[in-house]
Amino acid sequence: MSDIVWHQHSIDKQSRADQKGQKPILLWFTGLSGSGKSTLAGALERALFDAGFHTYLLDGDNVRHGLCKDLGFSLDDRDENLRRVGEVAKLMVDAGLVVLSAFISPTRAERERVRALFDDGQFIEVHVSTPIEVCEARDPKGLYSKARAGEIKNFTGISASYEVPTAAELIIDTSKGDLATQVSALLDYLAAIQVIDSEKLKKAI
Repeated sequence: MSDIVWHQHSIDKQSRADQKGQKPILLWFTGLSGSGKSTLAGALERALFDAGFHTYLLDGDNVRHGLCKDLGFSLDDRDENLRRVGEVAKLMVDAGLVVLSAFISPTRAERERVRALFDDGQFIEVHVSTPIEVCEARDPKGLYSKARAGEIKNFTGISASYEVPTAAELIIDTSKGDLATQVSALLDYLAAIQVIDSEKLKKAI
């Protein structure tokens, strides 16, 4: 590793962000399976994209089709999965994008390792705090049923623990209110911390 040196290019992160008229950031959606992470992140990305902002959504299932297709679901593999996602997200933020990610990421240590990759204020933890009863009732992939039947080992919320964030920047329970209201709250937050231009957003809505 001593022979590998980071090459600093002439175009930096701030220049890329200025070109796009936004503040590059990572929104990290964490919560139980079925909590609504991907739905919420997807709806937010749609709203941002339609308003002319530059985004990318990293989804837990999608990255396992390519970037992490060689990984299983052991604890070590899950850690490596999130490590890779964090590094990819860091590159995307460096490119000036508003990055959204939707991963269960059950431990505080995992999430803090990703946060540590970013400058202060560039990692926004969104705890999708939907109660497990609601998640299990939804069971969109039939995973809770399989976990209850013992067909899936170490399933978060059933046979493996989920460590609730203690200092998430945002907390959203998708069992309360509708999706449009929840997305609006996220947009208001991003405007308040000047990730996006609220006037630009208003013109698009």
